[in-house]
Amino acid sequence: MEEADEMVTPGEVLGRATDLKAGKGAYAASHNNTIYASLTGFRRIQAPPPASHDKRPTVEVTGHKAHGPVPEPGSVVIARVTKVMARTASADIMCVGPKSVREKFTGIIRQQDVRATEIDKVDMHLSFRPGDIVRAVVLSLGDARAYYLSTAKNELGVVSAESSAGATMVPISWTEMQCPLTGQIELRKVAKVVN
Repeated sequence: MEEADEMVTPGEVLGRATDLKAGKGAYAASHNNTIYASLTGFRRIQAPPPASHDKRPTVEVTGHKAHGPVPEPGSVVIARVTKVMARTASADIMCVGPKSVREKFTGIIRQQDVRATEIDKVDMHLSFRPGDIVRAVVLSLGDARAYYLSTAKNELGVVSAESSAGATMVPISWTEMQCPLTGQIELRKVAKVVN
């Protein structure tokens, strides 16, 4: 028995704790034995498993929009560079770990977070270009919905870049990528390939 019910919002009463168990998106208040919704979504009641000693059905609230993965400090992300300035580069986060995101998250790579050594000598325009695909780690939630990202490890940095001729460039060192068509070499903060 699975029964989908009406749309509820946080704080709405879902039922009594004597009749129901609180599942995901719901909580029971001990002072009045009432179960409330903790998020916006659909109220759903599920029958207890046959082997369960507790015969109360479970009430849960399932989100009205499915949330994909969300970046958090320590997450490894794949992002596309959108803008490069003197001290920062902006990027759209496309994946958190192996999962693609469903919402738009913006990341900022600051000059001091590009590499671990010679931080003061970092030139953002010689590290990234718009369109580059980078692997980075989330440092923190920055400001105005932008995450601070770091590429200051060997395995982090540019993983894919397109040359001016439109070809996918090949990494030839930690700081250089080469166009297979023209042979032209461009500078980047290259990520070490991890097998």
